[in-house]
Amino acid sequence: MAKELVCWKCGSNIAEGDLPISRRSLCRTCNADLHTCIMCKFYNPKLDTKCGHLTADAVREKERANFCDHFRPRKDAHKPVVDTASEKAKAQLASLFGDGSVETDAVKRVQQEKDKALSELEKLFGNNENNNNHNNE
Repeated sequence: MAKELVCWKCGSNIAEGDLPISRRSLCRTCNADLHTCIMCKFYNPKLDTKCGHLTADAVREKERANFCDHFRPRKDAHKPVVDTASEKAKAQLASLFGDGSVETDAVKRVQQEKDKALSELEKLFGNNENNNNHNNE
């Protein structure tokens, strides 16, 4: 099954009625500009100009509509953003408040980091109860 043409920002399907994409085309779901560098098959973030077309003019804002005549939409423009910092923060909040409903990989990683740190402290200082008993004698 061939990939469908989707919005670069939200990933929603761009219906046949929206084609061809003009400079004023917007995503019906998120209102993102569609005639953008980031939506073009020549877009290459590894290049200095971010454009693989040799004669294309430089465009400063890659996520904004432009007048480039070389624009060709690409089907793999949508890259879901995974915000690991956000996931980790949510996991820490969930573990802090005991919210067992949020059992994600991030929660598990935070718990593993916590257990590892505790284990390292116990190796350095020994078991706290044993130390208290020795000090009292």
